[in-house]
Amino acid sequence: MHIELQQIHKRFGKVEALKGIDLKVSGGTIHGLVGENGAGKSTLMKILTGYLSSSGGRILLDGEAVKYGTPAEAAGLGIGMLYQEPQDFPPLSVLENFMVGRDSHPDGNRARQRKRLQGLAEKARFELDPDTPVEKLTIGERQQLELLRLLGRNARVLILDEPTTGISERQKERLFQALYQMRDQGRTILLISHKLDEVSSLCDRVTILRQGRVVGEEEAPFHISRLLELMFDQSHQEPVPRPDSRPGRAILDFDRVVARGERNGLHQCSVTLRQGEVVGLAGLSGSGQGLFLRLAAALQRPLEGEVHSLGHSHRGRKHSAFRRAGGTFLPADRLEEGLIPGFTIQDHFALARGLPAHKARETAVEAIDRFNIHGQPESPVDALSGGNQQRLQLSLIPEDARLILLEEPTRGLDVSSGEWIWHHLLERYGTTGAIVFSSAELEEILAVATRVLVFFDGRVVRDLGSDQLDYQHIASAMTGN
Repeated sequence: MHIELQQIHKRFGKVEALKGIDLKVSGGTIHGLVGENGAGKSTLMKILTGYLSSSGGRILLDGEAVKYGTPAEAAGLGIGMLYQEPQDFPPLSVLENFMVGRDSHPDGNRARQRKRLQGLAEKARFELDPDTPVEKLTIGERQQLELLRLLGRNARVLILDEPTTGISERQKERLFQALYQMRDQGRTILLISHKLDEVSSLCDRVTILRQGRVVGEEEAPFHISRLLELMFDQSHQEPVPRPDSRPGRAILDFDRVVARGERNGLHQCSVTLRQGEVVGLAGLSGSGQGLFLRLAAALQRPLEGEVHSLGHSHRGRKHSAFRRAGGTFLPADRLEEGLIPGFTIQDHFALARGLPAHKARETAVEAIDRFNIHGQPESPVDALSGGNQQRLQLSLIPEDARLILLEEPTRGLDVSSGEWIWHHLLERYGTTGAIVFSSAELEEILAVATRVLVFFDGRVVRDLGSDQLDYQHIASAMTGN
C-alpha cells in the first residue's frame, strides 16, 4: 500500500504539534521516521491510524483520498500500529488479548485462535504462553503480543513505535528478519525509532522531523552523522558527567530477600546501596530488575528476608511512607503507572503536592519552563510525547528526594532528551542521594553508572564497581556465562 500525507496539521490547544507535514511512503518498503522527542512523529502516526484526528490536511492510500476517525476504521483499511505504550488488557490472558485484538477476523473458537497465535509467534520466534495473564508479562513481552495482534489482523500497513524496547538482542534479530519478510511480501512498514543503528540496518528511506516539520529525507545507505545533524541541528552531544563523590551512609539494604514476580522471582538477594552511588541494574528483560525496584519502593513485599530504605524497615510499610521518607519511583510505563491519563499537567502538581488550583497552575508553569516540557498547564498528559511525559515525571520528583528509583528512565527517548534527563538527575541527586535505575541499553548503564548489579534468572550474579565495568563482561553475565 502506497501512503501519502498532504499538509497534515495538528493542534493541542495553543500548541501546534504538526505544521504542515508532507510525507510519501512507497508500498513494500520499510520507511523510517526519526526526530527528537516532541518532533511530532508519534502524533503523525496516531493520525494515520485514526487514534487522533488532524486539524488540517488529507491522507491518500494508493492514490485515493480517505477519511476515517477511529482505529477500527483504519484497521478496516489495513492500517495497524504498535504503540510505545501497550494497548492491551492486563487482567486477560495472552490468548484472550489476541482474540480481542483481531476485530477484522472475529472468531470465538479458542482452539483455532490458539493455533493461529502460536503459528504467528513461531514465525516471529516469540515465546509467549497463551494462558499467561498479560499483567505478568514484561514491557518487552507485551510489545511482542501487540505485534502478533497486528499480524493476526493481516495489516497491510504496519507502524512500529520503538519496537525493540525491552527485548533481547536475539529477539531483536528475529524481529528484524520477520520485518524483512513482511516487506518482501508487500507490506508497508513505518518505523519510529531513536536507535539510528537500527534505522540504518532496517530502512530503505528515512524522513526526519524537527519541531513539527519535515526537515529532510535520506535514502539508504545512511550516514548517522547526517541524520543527527538534521534531527538536532548539531552533529554531537556533550557527554554526561559522572558524579564525583565517595559512597556515604547506607540508603537501601536488601538482606537475603526472596520474592515472587517477573519470570523467576528474586532469590536470596543481599546488597547494600549508599549515598552518592549511581547504580545500574543490568539484565535481560524480566530477570529481576523490575522486581528489585518495586521491592525497594515498598510496592511489593518479600516472601522472605528484609528490605530497609532511608533508615526504615519495609515490614508492613506502604509506598506512601516510602515517599514521605524521601524515596521516589518512576516506572517504565508512564501512562499506566506513572501518570493519570485525562488529567492535565496542572492536575498532577495539585495531586502530587496537595496544592490549590491557582498555586498548582503557577507550579506547572514554572516546571514547564524549567524542564522544557512542550505543553501548557491545561494539556492532558496523554497528549504529550513520551519525552515530555518523562520530563513531567521528573519535575514531580521532590527536591529533597534521597532515593531515586528509575525503571527504564530513557525508554523511547531520543539521544538529546536522554542526555538532558541524566544531566538533571546527576546534577540534582547524584551526590545528595542514591540513584538506582534499570535499562535495556547496556551502553546507557556504562555511560552513567558508578556501580552495576547484573541480574540473571532472578539472582544478582555480579556486583561491579566503577573500575570493573566492561561491556563484554557484563553482557556475558547477563546471559548466564
